[in-house]
Amino acid sequence: MHQELPKYEDVQVESLLRNLRHSDLDLLKRVLLWIVLTVVLSCTSHATLPWSVRMADSEMKRNPEPWMIDFRNTPKWEYTQGLVLKAILQVWQKTGDEKYFRYVRAYYDQFVDDSGNILTYRLDEYNIDRINPGKPLFILYQRTGEEKFKRAILLLREQMRTHPRTSEGGFWHKKIYPHQMWLDGIYMASPFLAEFAQTFDEPSLLDDVVNQIVLMETHARDEKTGLLYHGWDESRQQRWADPKTGRSPSFWGRAMGWYAMALVDVLDFIPENHPRRNEVMDAFRRLATAVANYQDRRAGVWYQVVDQPARKGNYFESSASCMFVYALLKGIRKGYLDQSFQSVAQRGYEGIIQQFITVDSDGTVNIHQACSVAGLGGNPYRDGSFEYYVSEPVRTNDPKAVGPFILASVEYEATSK
Repeated sequence: MHQELPKYEDVQVESLLRNLRHSDLDLLKRVLLWIVLTVVLSCTSHATLPWSVRMADSEMKRNPEPWMIDFRNTPKWEYTQGLVLKAILQVWQKTGDEKYFRYVRAYYDQFVDDSGNILTYRLDEYNIDRINPGKPLFILYQRTGEEKFKRAILLLREQMRTHPRTSEGGFWHKKIYPHQMWLDGIYMASPFLAEFAQTFDEPSLLDDVVNQIVLMETHARDEKTGLLYHGWDESRQQRWADPKTGRSPSFWGRAMGWYAMALVDVLDFIPENHPRRNEVMDAFRRLATAVANYQDRRAGVWYQVVDQPARKGNYFESSASCMFVYALLKGIRKGYLDQSFQSVAQRGYEGIIQQFITVDSDGTVNIHQACSVAGLGGNPYRDGSFEYYVSEPVRTNDPKAVGPFILASVEYEATSK
């Protein structure tokens, strides 16, 4: 049996090594050592960066164009982009690094034309989710002075002037969901409207903002637990609605997370001497107290269906946990909550890192165990039951976890210096 001939490439390498002088070998060793040290130092330096920066960088790496956020294949004016880009703007404000501002601006330059029209947006859909991506427009207008950003803000404000309402004045979640208020919707529109009131001197609008918050709590809050149900149907026509109260049947974590974030963000724009400011603060304190009572003491995070930790199929959910921690940390920093909440927030943030965060070999940060989507009604019908919420798909790097994780990290880093 004849020996297998060496491959041409192997012969080349062996010949090259035989002909190398000792000085060449020393040089080769030094080059290889330099390469190894460069890689190690690069990974080490990245690991020492704050989590807010690491996650923002990772999200920008995953989505080179901001319209790609939320696993999109085509551009869309969407609340998830607004959530993540608002968080990335906070990283810009924290670091001063212009790459974050440029990334955010790229989205709005793509979607907003010179007349302030917004690509893919339709006012007559009356979808309250479409207000949320308008939040970064205020900073863009303030920083650039470009009128197109102001016109886009005014366009979104116009939607809310004519947005359909309940008999008490609460905004419907969407035109396709008549007579319904959802916790999600308070986050989508109320901070935008509060900032509009401050920026464009419409103080009466703040009363409307407070009314939305108060109405939602009035109709969704459970007196026994202090937790809030996901939705409320004034008409009691939905199958998910309790025939007496109109409430949906479950305490979904992320819905309460949206509401908690809304309250701390709204308070940024309500003057301290406003007669109804305390109504918002009190609602926030009640929710913070209830949420703290349902934190898993060992893991530090919260379940998908908050009040049923032992029930089969329930799981630790990252987006709600990040939203709660952001709201708690900001509430403590702003003085809305006393220091007794500090241990809850600290344990929560550490729990998020331990339970949900992984880092790839190249330094890319990932967040896991986020419910991909959940709602009420629609087709196929979503009945708001425990079984429904725990059956929805779970995703990695869902923007509804990425954005709040960045926001929570910015708050945590501000208080841990």
